[in-house]
Amino acid sequence: MSDVTLDRALAELAALEDPKMRAANEKRGDDHGMNLSRLRALAKTIKIDHPLAQELWATGETPARLLALLVCRPKDFTADELDAMLRETDPPKVNDWFVNYVAKKTPLAEEMRLRWFDDADPTVAAAAWSLTSVRVVKDPDGLDLGRLLDLIEAQMKDAPARPQWSMNETLAQIGIHHPDLRERALAIGDRLQVLADYPTAPGCTSPFAPIWIGEMVRRAEG
Repeated sequence: MSDVTLDRALAELAALEDPKMRAANEKRGDDHGMNLSRLRALAKTIKIDHPLAQELWATGETPARLLALLVCRPKDFTADELDAMLRETDPPKVNDWFVNYVAKKTPLAEEMRLRWFDDADPTVAAAAWSLTSVRVVKDPDGLDLGRLLDLIEAQMKDAPARPQWSMNETLAQIGIHHPDLRERALAIGDRLQVLADYPTAPGCTSPFAPIWIGEMVRRAEG
């Protein structure tokens, strides 16, 4: 545990604030003005400090919460704490970091996946689908992949943005990592056309599932 106090951490965060960066971030729904590389550098000086992370999170402020997600210890959160935190991750970057740095790292990941899977809150359901994508790739035993494809086929087209993105990821990962289901995954993607027009920078792979699947399979096969 570091010797950094909450007041000092908040002062360090305030020093990182850049009005021009805040304006750019707010266009994406993120209410902070920090350069994230500098934020990560600050987190490295603090190292892991779970009590400080809890204090930072409790402020409710996006900069403090982003720092909290970098210095927390995911295994120290209870299931109820994880559930409550996820439901407060409205800013996109807070949500992204919570899912990737905490929800996917906790030993409770499978418990939370099951707890969140049918939740009516789109942000919560999206996290469940993100955790499902991890299982599809790393630990598919016990997953009913056919049922997942059924749900994706029935729900993804009209799903809110966050769960739609996560369901699309699960669709792509099934197609990439499970050759016996690849044809069906491609057919679902082609039929639904979800993210088909998503702007993709040169050199990057489109998130449109048929393109994504095709490119990853091509790379794997050389």
